Amino acid sequence: PTSGDMVNSRSFLPSFLWSRSAESVSGSCIVLWYHFLRRFATLAFMLIQAIRTPLVRVHGCSLIELIVRAVKRMPEGSVLAITSKIVSLCEGSAISREYAEKDALVRKESDAYIPSEKSRWGITLTLTRNILIPSAGIDESNADGHYLLWPRNPQRTANALRAHLARRFQRRAVGVLITDSKTAPLRRGTTGIALAHSGFDALTDYVGKKDLFGRSFRVSRRSVVDGLAAAAVCAMGEGSEQTPLALISDISFVRFRRRNPTKAELEFLVISPKEDLYAPLLNAAPFRRGGGIAAGKKKRRS
Repeated sequence: PTSGDMVNSRSFLPSFLWSRSAESVSGSCIVLWYHFLRRFATLAFMLIQAIRTPLVRVHGCSLIELIVRAVKRMPEGSVLAITSKIVSLCEGSAISREYAEKDALVRKESDAYIPSEKSRWGITLTLTRNILIPSAGIDESNADGHYLLWPRNPQRTANALRAHLARRFQRRAVGVLITDSKTAPLRRGTTGIALAHSGFDALTDYVGKKDLFGRSFRVSRRSVVDGLAAAAVCAMGEGSEQTPLALISDISFVRFRRRNPTKAELEFLVISPKEDLYAPLLNAAPFRRGGGIAAGKKKRRS
């Protein structure tokens, strides 16, 4: 950041560095503090810059065109997060609300669903691409009169975009993250999740390592992709902010790869409902078979 970026300098400094006297320090001094701490202090930092874009409509532009216009820098060791909604708008994964009934569309797009009649709120709960999500991820907000479906192949999009950014900015370690948001049972509010990633390890494996008291971890893995997605979605917002991109940098805990994730790596991220920790709840739910890809009833939308 530069002194011109210091609209809210508190956003990237730990609270213990702030006092009344600090409020009067100029932006340039704060920047010096920040870079000093990055270099010498044993603190973990992560910077997220939400990026404003022009208003995007269905088929209004290609995703690459939008990225070229909006993203002007890509530091080494950074990740570009993109909302799935923008991917869907650019590729045309949308259906006019005049020509579709949402409940039928949800059943068609989901792999399994619980009918909306079972919900007090009239919401169809679904299992779609191995993610528990309401309405199969179909969204009406900021959609200009359309139902926005999930991107056709978010992994392919993430891979292509990572290759583009690496070439354009001549970087070795860059990543791409395609995000959406979802609710969690028994919790209010939404949080970001990852639909696809490329260029970095999705998980940090603690299995076999020791905790602070010498006890070995047996099953613990940290989800780097969902952690980054949650932070990025929080910064981008989900209302009228018009910032569907976020540049995540200073992420020393992320292990970058100069390649796309392998098929085996992607498959390892997925747990079948039968093997899941919450299998007793999932197996007891009154799911019906949907028309989605995993249900085997249709080919991937092209």
